[in-house]
Amino acid sequence: MSYEPRPGIPFDEIDTPALLLDLETFQRNVDRMAHFFADKPSSLRPHAKTHKCPQVALQQLAAGAIGITCAKVGEAAVMAAAGITDLLIANEIVGPTKIGRLTDLASTTSLIVAVDDPDNVVALSRACTAKGTSLRVLVDVDVGMRRCGVLPGEPALAMARQIAKAPGLEFAGILAYEGHLVMIPDAQERAQKVRDAFAPLAATCDALQRDGLPAQIVSSGGTGTYDMTGTCPPITEVEAGSYVFMDSTYLRIRPEFESSLTVLSTVVSRPTRDRVVTDTGMKAITKELGWPQPLDVPGASVRSLSEEHGTLVLEDSASVRLRPGDKIRFIPSHCCTTVNLYDRLHVLRRDVLVDIWPITARGCAQ
Repeated sequence: MSYEPRPGIPFDEIDTPALLLDLETFQRNVDRMAHFFADKPSSLRPHAKTHKCPQVALQQLAAGAIGITCAKVGEAAVMAAAGITDLLIANEIVGPTKIGRLTDLASTTSLIVAVDDPDNVVALSRACTAKGTSLRVLVDVDVGMRRCGVLPGEPALAMARQIAKAPGLEFAGILAYEGHLVMIPDAQERAQKVRDAFAPLAATCDALQRDGLPAQIVSSGGTGTYDMTGTCPPITEVEAGSYVFMDSTYLRIRPEFESSLTVLSTVVSRPTRDRVVTDTGMKAITKELGWPQPLDVPGASVRSLSEEHGTLVLEDSASVRLRPGDKIRFIPSHCCTTVNLYDRLHVLRRDVLVDIWPITARGCAQ
């Protein structure tokens, strides 16, 4: 039997585990980020890997975002199906199957993709030529994260030249993500390291300009560094994503944004006075960045997560009257991976269900 909650019910009547979104808090986060970029030299192209939800992306675009960033071809296809036509896939797309899907999508959507390998450039060019379509391409440059990307300087310049000569491809600029810096606790240290990381990138852009290959797009940035990358030449676009929802990890770094996303859980057992067990385990909330943070229960902390259960310990067990059937909300430690566990967002206004937004790109890992 399917379960369909009715708009108008209070949040604690929603079956659990469930993903909750406070609409007013969410809108404040969207507006706050949009306001920051309204008068800046760079623009906001938020990352959909956080929410995987076209309704959220459309809200971001309505507030002033210039387009949407995706992680995978599948995510981009979901956004395109919702009418979003300016999409950056901030990853390398390799192999004939994925490139085939990418170039099919490019026939109806303005797509930008990243590369860091000469053979990948050749494969993309051949696929575009065969289908009579085109792609805008960014050189992925490693600014210290040690993940994907060529080095700044001559390696980036050589790849840009190859792209510019490849049929069906348009050299559009550079992708450079400083993900190794976004969680540095001290804001001044974080800002200085961002400036240091992007100094070689600025020199690379100058070299491209002299070579007749100006980087129209220089894409970077996350929620932890949005105000640094957003005002740091030569960055033109910032890919921040988590700011719409936030999580307990990012709240320590970016207190100007608020937690709009929670996971609703039900107490299923209180076997001892100081131990409470909920129905929310690792299949409903992730823990790779730390334990979820329980709300509504002062002094409670998560001790463990198994597949289906979350176990809390109570600091002051005498004052907590939780019983099986009671509800607890949690702030996840990582919003992006937690959202990917759910099919829908339960949208609340003042703790009352007002809408349900499908997480249509959930599981689109290809």
